[in-house]
Amino acid sequence: MKRAAALAATLAAAVVSSPAGATIHPQSSIAGGQLGMTQAEVTGVLDAPDSTETGNNEFGHFTVFRYFRLKVTFQGDTNVTAVKTSRRHERTPRGVGVGSTRAQVLANVLKVTCSKNECHRGKFLPGRRVTVFPLFHGRVTSVLIGFVID
Repeated sequence: MKRAAALAATLAAAVVSSPAGATIHPQSSIAGGQLGMTQAEVTGVLDAPDSTETGNNEFGHFTVFRYFRLKVTFQGDTNVTAVKTSRRHERTPRGVGVGSTRAQVLANVLKVTCSKNECHRGKFLPGRRVTVFPLFHGRVTSVLIGFVID
C-alpha cells in the first residue's frame, strides 16, 4: 500500500513539474502570463510592460500589455484573455515553440490537430481555451493561448 501511494505521488509530481525553460503551458500560460490573471498579477510576474494599448472592438473595451515579442490581452480590461509570443526561447515542456516543425508539434503536443496553416489544441467554442500554433512553410511562427470569445 505504501508503495502504491509513493508511486502515485511520484507520478503526480512528474505531471505537475516541467523542465527548466518550459515556459509555454498549453491551455494555460506563456512566460508566466496566465489566462485569468489580473493586470496587477501580470505586472508582478512580468514587470511593467514596454508599452500599453487600449481601445474598443466588437467585444468591448480591451487593454494590451506589450513586451518584447510577447503580447498579453485583457478583453474587458480585467483579466488575461490571451497571451501570444513569437519568442524563440519560449518552449512547452516537450520543447515545442517558435521554429518547431508541424511534425514536432504533432509528436509533442497532446490532443493537437493540424492543418496546412496551423495546429491547435482545444475547440473553437465560446468560453473554451485554445492553444494555436500558426504555421508558415511548415514551421511555427508564434504561439497563442486564449479564451474563445465568440
